[in-house]
Amino acid sequence: MSEDFRQQALNYHAYPVPGKTAIALTKPADTVQDLALAYSPGVAEPVREIAQNAENVYKYTGKGNMVAVITNGTAILGLGNLGPLASKPVMEGKSLLFKRFAGLDSIDIEVKHRTIDEFVDTVANIADTFGGINLEDIKAPDCFEIEKRLIERCSIPVFHDDQHGTAIVTAAGMLNALEIQGKEISESVIVCLGAGAAAVACMELLIKSGAQREKIYMLDRKGVIHTRRDDINEYKQLFANNTDKRTLEDVIEGADIFVGVSGPNLLAPEALKLMADKPVVFACSNPDPEIKPELAHAVRDDLIMGTGRSDYPNQVNNVICFPFIFRGALDVRASKINDEMKLAAVKAIRELTKEPVPAEVMKAAGVDELEFGVNYIIPKPMDPRLLPRVAKAVAQAAIDSGVAQIDMPVGYMES
Repeated sequence: MSEDFRQQALNYHAYPVPGKTAIALTKPADTVQDLALAYSPGVAEPVREIAQNAENVYKYTGKGNMVAVITNGTAILGLGNLGPLASKPVMEGKSLLFKRFAGLDSIDIEVKHRTIDEFVDTVANIADTFGGINLEDIKAPDCFEIEKRLIERCSIPVFHDDQHGTAIVTAAGMLNALEIQGKEISESVIVCLGAGAAAVACMELLIKSGAQREKIYMLDRKGVIHTRRDDINEYKQLFANNTDKRTLEDVIEGADIFVGVSGPNLLAPEALKLMADKPVVFACSNPDPEIKPELAHAVRDDLIMGTGRSDYPNQVNNVICFPFIFRGALDVRASKINDEMKLAAVKAIRELTKEPVPAEVMKAAGVDELEFGVNYIIPKPMDPRLLPRVAKAVAQAAIDSGVAQIDMPVGYMES
């Protein structure tokens, strides 16, 4: 990062007022009558209505349009465990994205705690305030246990975006890339470099999309995760392969897919050369990928490449899905975000990529042409069609799978 960009980023967050979000009033508050309605004595009337029927909270308050972005700051971006307070700019940024892309109000909450029990109790005890909870930047394996417990205890959607948002966008892009390459995911050998929250979620969703678990090789800092290792947690154990292969070079030979959610420059050109014909490489470490696209394309002219960066084609970006998943879930008051809803989002994103791209999207992306192919396997984040397509697909999946509490409004997302 250049010193100039660093200063721009600091100025952006500091001026003209500190931070990136604020609270806006939705009702007039200019007269004595306004205040009498907004607070005492008028506020007593919706209080009584909600006390009689809890569902009225959605009629008289902003609960149904509010998402909490909650963290403990133990895995902030690529910066690690810097604590709750240091995570606040990231959480404010997430709230900004919810509002910008899906019109959802959002507030960030940073939790100090000593144990997982304390964190779960804190979040569960305030959950009813919100329509949904987006967990963010929580280290593995704690994040798996935290999300599982909160889903069990809360009656609103709880979604760890680092896991599932990444997985949904990865699956959509991967399936499209394999289609272009003429390959089936059920027959593809997959190498996953990284074994944290995003890696596990990505592989699990690819399996639900047709990948074969025995064809997946996952690696952590000690190498291939295999059945004879006794130093792996229960989540890594799901991907312990019965193999004598031990290194990245061992498993990548003949592989069809490489997914990197690890660190910079860990995929050497020599290893890339070992992959099968027409490979798909998602090098998603940020800000520096496992292999730079320029280097990868210099080594292989038959690959499809994706990264986590916006300055290269095929950015694997969570904003392509998470605001719209919450939008659809909240609009039918889903009690959870289940696999059916995730797969519906994957399908909607995939299908949108194959449609003609509006001129305004290409202008926002700074390109003259976008067409389904090796350099366009996933929509651009600024595509306004994502909101209606993904939200409606998710809402319908919630209804069909029995977790929605109300039907979609007539004409939902059609305008």
